[in-house]
Amino acid sequence: LILIGGFVQLLAGFLAFRKYDHLGGAAFLTFSALWSSYGATRVLCAAPVSGHLLDIGAGNTEGFTAGSVAFLVLNAFLIILASSFNVVLLCLTLAMELLTVCFLLFTLENLPLPFETVVLSILSVICFYGATASLANCMFGKELLAMGPALLTVQSSKKDGEDPLPCVCPKSHLTSGLRTIAELLNTGAVCGVPTDTVYALAASCKHPQAIEKVYRIKDRPQEKPICIFISNLEQLRAAAPPISPLLWEFMENVYPGGIGCIIQKGEWLKKLGVGAGYSRVGTQDSIMIRVPDLTVLVHLIDMTGPLAITSANPSGEVDSTHHDMVISRLGHKLEGVLCDGESDEVVASTVVNCTKIDESGITIVREGCIPAGKVMQIFERVKNR
Repeated sequence: LILIGGFVQLLAGFLAFRKYDHLGGAAFLTFSALWSSYGATRVLCAAPVSGHLLDIGAGNTEGFTAGSVAFLVLNAFLIILASSFNVVLLCLTLAMELLTVCFLLFTLENLPLPFETVVLSILSVICFYGATASLANCMFGKELLAMGPALLTVQSSKKDGEDPLPCVCPKSHLTSGLRTIAELLNTGAVCGVPTDTVYALAASCKHPQAIEKVYRIKDRPQEKPICIFISNLEQLRAAAPPISPLLWEFMENVYPGGIGCIIQKGEWLKKLGVGAGYSRVGTQDSIMIRVPDLTVLVHLIDMTGPLAITSANPSGEVDSTHHDMVISRLGHKLEGVLCDGESDEVVASTVVNCTKIDESGITIVREGCIPAGKVMQIFERVKNR
């Protein structure tokens, strides 16, 4: 069981490094080495080896004792660092310090069994809770299970105590903040914005160079099209696209919301306000259009015109569900981020191909925050009506 625990700690260290958490990764790799060493010595001293028991008390304990002392010193340093992160990691490092004491007492042949049992029990509970909380919080992008605050904080020498942000980051509830982002977009900047699903990168359709920049920022393959957001369906009506009554009815039932409709592309997009960015949004024949159900974004679009939109994350990575994630991952490449806190969803929108809606119905291209079954129910209801 102890050896399995060492393997789990090794896996946790690998995952921490994958998340660029170098302290967490180093801590878990250290714990893995300690746990595995302790488990191996306990197993070898309790099992026959070449016909006899492995005896570490026959004048050869110096190496084991020195190793446990080294672990004690190293883990003491990790305790100090862990206190600046969260309570769970601090408790884990403290429990590992107790386990190291067990290791030391074991090498000195003076380890009380009740003490070892209690330490291992405490360690198991902390590890189970910490692993569960980390996985849940990482999967859903928010703190579902509390990890506790940092107990040790380092005061900055700067007056405001904070590092300067890599880009302009106004608050979404302030009119001045909305105007700031609108002005940036209207001058050809790329900004992070909240949507009714997850955070997105936005560029004005009037500036094709800004749309090109979106591809570079995300390292997005050129063959992947970018959709556009409009503020209301009346804008689409005013552009007079060649849309059938069935498609109009379907869009009236899904807009505003987390469903994007792919429709036939045409010159009518220029009447919609797409302008010079016509060739850089959608494909040669089709375009995905969405009307978001988020007041602040609708107001922003009213100030800028249609926006080219794609999720605010490096290509292939998880979606950003908080403005802090956008700032930390892409802020150094953006001109601004409109800060709106937690996103309403943890996954992107559902994409529906409506280009052949009258001939063969609709096709679910990507299932997102709106289940495919619900989309099909809406379509069947509209079609029957």
